Amino acid sequence: MNFLAHIYLSGDDELVTLGNFMADGIKGKQYKKFSPRLKKGILLHRSIDTFTDAHPTVRQSTRRLHAKYSHYSGVIVDILYDHFLAKNWQQYSKVPLEQFVSDFYDSLDRHYDVLTNSIQHMIPHMIADNWLLSYAKISGIATVLHNMNRRTRNRSGMDRAVEDLQEHYTDFEHEFTSFFEELRAFSTERLEELNTEFPDTNTTDL
Repeated sequence: MNFLAHIYLSGDDELVTLGNFMADGIKGKQYKKFSPRLKKGILLHRSIDTFTDAHPTVRQSTRRLHAKYSHYSGVIVDILYDHFLAKNWQQYSKVPLEQFVSDFYDSLDRHYDVLTNSIQHMIPHMIADNWLLSYAKISGIATVLHNMNRRTRNRSGMDRAVEDLQEHYTDFEHEFTSFFEELRAFSTERLEELNTEFPDTNTTDL
């Protein structure tokens, strides 16, 4: 669910960004059926997830939640980290968040046909409720967590995690800031490797 971070870490290529954005629904070797630029995004997404899941700072954040939320803790931390990225956006991009999000939504429209069915079905809800921009406010995170809890048929209790965010706000923000610098460096290096592996960057390649 950390959509904003994955989009941000994709660089300037729209199709790499879209591949990264929709990668969660593409399992195993299914990525091979996509174009080189989409493949890069999918593989970048997987590398980011692997790096994140193994990182000691992220694990520290996750441990704070584990007693209450068990295996959902990692999902919650992803969402909380997107909040801090959105809240502190000006530290990471010269493009205002509102413009960045609007440009991404336009990209979804331009390349609608290359998106997976599940993403196509999700887009109207995402844009109508402006998920990416809403992450900057605690109220927006509360809505995301509420909706995630509903998807688990209220078994996860994730809607209550906004209380943990507020209680440990400074700790979570410090952990995000420390971790994200390392993730940015890792993602830049990994994308360079993928550009070498998939050198076809023709802008007409869909």
